[in-house]
Amino acid sequence: MKLLTFSLSVAALYVALPLSANVIRNPAGSGANSLPANDDGSTSAVNLGFSANLFGVTTDTIYVNNNGNVTFQSALTQWTPNGLATGVGQPIIAAFFADVDTRGTGSGLVTYGIGTITDAARGWSNAPLFAVEWPAVGYYNSQTDKLNTFEMLLVGRSDIGAGDFDIELNYGSIQWDKGAAVAGYSNGLTGAGNVYYQLPGSMTSGAFIDGGPNALNGSRFDFLVRSGSVSESAGDAPEPASMLLLVSGGALAAFQFRQRKPVG
Repeated sequence: MKLLTFSLSVAALYVALPLSANVIRNPAGSGANSLPANDDGSTSAVNLGFSANLFGVTTDTIYVNNNGNVTFQSALTQWTPNGLATGVGQPIIAAFFADVDTRGTGSGLVTYGIGTITDAARGWSNAPLFAVEWPAVGYYNSQTDKLNTFEMLLVGRSDIGAGDFDIELNYGSIQWDKGAAVAGYSNGLTGAGNVYYQLPGSMTSGAFIDGGPNALNGSRFDFLVRSGSVSESAGDAPEPASMLLLVSGGALAAFQFRQRKPVG
């Protein structure tokens, strides 16, 4: 078994290592609304389509931020990530937190919307869905020589418990990172109270881009949020597992780190 060590304050997850170039689902409803071309912009509070509890913050609205993330209490204009180990003051889910700029000719626009989704492997049967797409988006300052495509799905699981939901992060080609990017989630607090997870390669220049040591292209990452906490996914049958060693407040705990083939 291969032992990996990095900072983390929560339980484990299923992680899909790059196995397929076609993991972007682009579900119905995901293109219903769009952010106008902008740099560092955000939506106002938009309807999530279900009630979600993340780290004790329960809401039926959410804020979509141009810079690759969603937040649960207010818009976030921050463009340079400090890493999710440094709280942003509220719960955040980041698919690719970096300086997205959609003003350039040839950049896609960030789109979002609600719908339903069915995937038997994930236990979804006409489950309520909130989807955000960053399709071939450029970077600051209106640059489009390199483009990134990625997607976030939030799926309501009231069939399991009030406020429960699933997170899915899907990645196409990632060609830029503006020096560093971060993906994962956090409760937004600072210091010892911060509960967060960052994908390996976060805050490392070049790690996430195509061909990088932690390239995201073709990857799918699944998380379960139950009773406000993020826990190990029990969705799909995993590929052979390797052991993950987690560090939390100086204490070590062993969990499973598994890869899963994307559907589709």
